[in-house]
Amino acid sequence: MTNSTALLLILLQVKHFIFDFVFQTPYQLKNKGIYGHPGGILHSGLHVAGTGVILVALGVTPTLIAAILVGEFLVHYHIDWGKEQITRRTGVTRGAAFWRMIGLDQLLHQFTYIAIAFALSA
Repeated sequence: MTNSTALLLILLQVKHFIFDFVFQTPYQLKNKGIYGHPGGILHSGLHVAGTGVILVALGVTPTLIAAILVGEFLVHYHIDWGKEQITRRTGVTRGAAFWRMIGLDQLLHQFTYIAIAFALSA
């Protein structure tokens, strides 16, 4: 792994923490499971905006940035929507099953960042 790839992954993970755990509002959290709701769109859009800032700072070309941001938006939105669908339909709100779902959600998001790193290294 190159230093630039490591830096990219670190920045994406920090960005993810900020937008999933610091700046995510109850409005976003409550509505991510309603397909097409502005709350879920806003949440994914903020993630994409953060990624855009990182990619611009790292000197990625505008065309590649646009492609990555579209892909990340679609993937992030559907990971969150899917997790909400599963937890709501199964009634999981706390306990071990809830934390497994949170863990799976976060793992899938991290896989997205690994895919971005691969795309940039190709």
